[in-house]
Amino acid sequence: MTTETTMTAAVYRRFGGPEEVHLEQRPIPSPKPGEVLIRVHASTVSIADHRSRARDVPSGLGLLVAAGLGVFRPKHPILGMDAAGVVEAVGSDVTAFTAGDRIIAATGGAFGGHAEYVCLPADGAITRAPASLTLEEAVTLVFGGITVQGFFARVSIGPGTSVLVNGASGAVGTAAIQLAKQLGSDVTAVTSGGNAALVTSLGADRVIDYTRQDFTAGDETYDVIVDGVGNAGFGRVEGSIAPGGALLLIVGDLWSMLRSRWQTRRSGKLVTWNVGKPGADELAYLVALADSGRYRPVIDRTFELADIVEAHRYVDTGRKRGNVVLRIAHADPLS
Repeated sequence: MTTETTMTAAVYRRFGGPEEVHLEQRPIPSPKPGEVLIRVHASTVSIADHRSRARDVPSGLGLLVAAGLGVFRPKHPILGMDAAGVVEAVGSDVTAFTAGDRIIAATGGAFGGHAEYVCLPADGAITRAPASLTLEEAVTLVFGGITVQGFFARVSIGPGTSVLVNGASGAVGTAAIQLAKQLGSDVTAVTSGGNAALVTSLGADRVIDYTRQDFTAGDETYDVIVDGVGNAGFGRVEGSIAPGGALLLIVGDLWSMLRSRWQTRRSGKLVTWNVGKPGADELAYLVALADSGRYRPVIDRTFELADIVEAHRYVDTGRKRGNVVLRIAHADPLS
């Protein structure tokens, strides 16, 4: 284990803009029984980090999310919902990992990935990193990949299934395209025209440029609609869902959530925002896809930890394609 006692972490003490995030020296955590200490090489700055930092949540959810984010000040001052790095030490009772293992992990609502070290449960969403990818590439599998798997577990997707991905160029959208294609579906990507080449290269069969066409305006229907933007509520897209189909609300406001069960019963079309908690098995599936060349990391930009404010500013523009990677100051054993 390292002889250092402190680490650099990106910390925010108040909700607000990117400038609220700054670097601090904090004690390196020690792994408790059942935990592993990860020396972090890379994380991502995701839309979830933006929403948490800015308290920018869908309408009606402010009070509900306060329990997780904090009421007057941040409950988890170190953001980062994913991490890729090397196991530095393990707590007692940990046998699945040993020091030196390259791993990827989801930190989830506990956050903590934007720091040089983080402790995580060994039985949580953590698995060995793909041998074929650098850790900066590997970390991009986590946030979008397990989010999509959690939603796809609620529906039946297979050969011939038609899937529309609204918001197809983001971290979740690029994962949804690739995972839907792995299941044999026909994928329509909704994005701006400038992202058409990207989503097509990931497997999208057709592209709808939302700046020129409303995908709900025609007669086309889809077995599954994935809404990763928050502007495709059931009232707008009901007619575009095939009989017995589904609307997966990856982003939804309180009103959409409250009405989802009633809409499902009335229409016979599944409307859902509530998913399980994907874990190590889902991560391992992504690793297997990546190592076999069937899942491609999508990186828009990479920022150093020292440039964390600029990374947040870029994510705040809403124009990122795929993932924004945050490089932590440690070398990848494979690089």
